[in-house]
Amino acid sequence: MILYFSATGNSEYVAKRICKKTEDQAMNLLNKIREHDYSNLESDKPWIIVAPTYSWRIPRILYNWIEKTTLLGNKDIYFIMTCAGSIGNSEKYLNKLCHMKNMNYRGCFPILMPENYIALFSTPSKEESFHIIELAEVDIDKTIETIKKNQSFPSTPITIKDQLNSGIINDMFYPMFVSAKKFYATDKCISCGKCVTVCPLNNIHMTDKKPVWENNCTHCMACINRCPVEAIEYGNRTKSMMRYTCPKQSFCLKQDI
Repeated sequence: MILYFSATGNSEYVAKRICKKTEDQAMNLLNKIREHDYSNLESDKPWIIVAPTYSWRIPRILYNWIEKTTLLGNKDIYFIMTCAGSIGNSEKYLNKLCHMKNMNYRGCFPILMPENYIALFSTPSKEESFHIIELAEVDIDKTIETIKKNQSFPSTPITIKDQLNSGIINDMFYPMFVSAKKFYATDKCISCGKCVTVCPLNNIHMTDKKPVWENNCTHCMACINRCPVEAIEYGNRTKSMMRYTCPKQSFCLKQDI
């Protein structure tokens, strides 16, 4: 079974490409995470986790969900991480998680996808995004073939920089940078509530027909990138900047469950 978390569509696209080629089932974990639903799941096929990279590791909200959820049936588990650059030393922490859950870690594969972290970086144009995704298709196909052959993903050499990025930098990143304080809605807001529904932490509510952010944020950037009228800003940083959602779609042979 393919389990995925995706804020702006990159990981969803990869998950559904794999779903289509393997004829497996895919589950969007957004509501599971939002509702703190840790009920048991079961699969006869290997587990495949597809997720974005947050500060050179999988998102903490996803890590915590996996940690608390019992995955029954098949003991093999693959990880695929979409990233705009590097996944650092993510494997160390994923391997540790699998050992703790008594599951067979089958490796982690990085897939280079367009940048979406608009709080710090510029997002690519639609043309650039299509080019990046086109290049990623080769690596997506590699993951599919590896899984179909029941092989493990190959490990990649880890540098001291990778160790620092996934270790001390990741530990500093959340308390120093991850905050919702700079988000606000401009007069362009049409009170559609889209930002409320896409937030994986129920951190946004509507007050006087305008979104208000509370203190529980993971910087997934779903709210700002998925706003249909680009009415959300992050301080002065995002003014006049392009928003990003994955411009391509891939549909499963079987519907999401």
